[in-house]
Amino acid sequence: MKKLLDGGGWGHNTPVIFPHPAAAVTLVVTDPQLAELAVAIKRWGRELGFQRVGIAAIDLGEHEARLSEWLAAGFHGDMAYMARHGVRRSRPAELVPGTVRAISARMDYLPPEAAEPWRVLNDRALGYLSRYALGRDYHKLLRRRLQRLAERIAATVGPFGYRVFTDSAPALEKALAEKAGLGWIGKHSNLLDRRAGSWFFLGEIYVDLPLPADEAATAHCGRCTACLKVCPTRAIVAPYRVDARRCISYHTIELAGSIPLEFRRAIGNRIYGCDDCQLACPWNRFARPTVEVDFRARHGLDAPGLSGLFAWDEREFLRRTEGSAIRRIGHQRWLRNIAVALGNAPPSPAILAALQARLRHPSELVREHVAWALGVQQQTTAVRPTNAGPPSPRPKT
Repeated sequence: MKKLLDGGGWGHNTPVIFPHPAAAVTLVVTDPQLAELAVAIKRWGRELGFQRVGIAAIDLGEHEARLSEWLAAGFHGDMAYMARHGVRRSRPAELVPGTVRAISARMDYLPPEAAEPWRVLNDRALGYLSRYALGRDYHKLLRRRLQRLAERIAATVGPFGYRVFTDSAPALEKALAEKAGLGWIGKHSNLLDRRAGSWFFLGEIYVDLPLPADEAATAHCGRCTACLKVCPTRAIVAPYRVDARRCISYHTIELAGSIPLEFRRAIGNRIYGCDDCQLACPWNRFARPTVEVDFRARHGLDAPGLSGLFAWDEREFLRRTEGSAIRRIGHQRWLRNIAVALGNAPPSPAILAALQARLRHPSELVREHVAWALGVQQQTTAVRPTNAGPPSPRPKT
């Protein structure tokens, strides 16, 4: 393999041609060059900033059945894209012909200097944004690093078939990562690593190289149900089953229309996503802060005041969210989400004034949520009910 890594073996300009994928799989265990290449790929991945890299076999039959059941139950809500592409989402070789393996890579994103999450969640004058969105958008960074990894492979073995993914195509990323040994899918549906928790991004490279596949990870949730108990809207309807229609992340990010009334109080001050199930997970005591500067919190969004955010006009929103995943929801949904949080905030003249200033907003979506928030605020001020919603619990882990 040293000859191969030095430029010999297959050669830089010689296309790598394998037999039919079904036959190629039989070479995995016996070809020492492929085994050494797999070791090198993991080393190169770490050099590029990935904390772990694994290689997955692409038989996802069990996960395909689960996806079909999840879709049939309507748990995807308005995310119609989840039902597109048929079985290509769970059959990599049908999405990218010739694929026989998936290289799965993990990159940690937990920002080291960000405000303590439970403190923010329990201060209803502040807005809570999911920790993954506090820094720059991860898509471009991961895609560039994965592309460089693919180019490093090509520089060693010559041209080969591949495609890089980072939330950019219909792929069962967590299922592939589990098969690559990077972790197991927890009861909250996030991938978990015993040594690193779940605060990380995933990316893949589909390849036509029959590399030796890693052993799939085994589950270690045991009897723990912390994530099910802490979910504010009971979106985790059973272990390993999340109903997106109840999920705060879905309502504040994916949903384009009106947030259902039944969930608005439970949303609390979560204005972009929700991390409660991850915060409650005992395995996240082992989570590691990111080393990537791009993932560090920007613009004070780790503990922002709601009134200040609500005052942003569209130009300010676009300026502050440039290069951020937050921008994708647009200014109207941004105001919609903050209006709900202001309705749940402790009553004050400043909050009432902020809401009243948006009552004539051009967007019906914004006006509706502002009117709701004003109604809640005025009722709270007049009656001071005890059912305004408890603070987010800090679970025992």
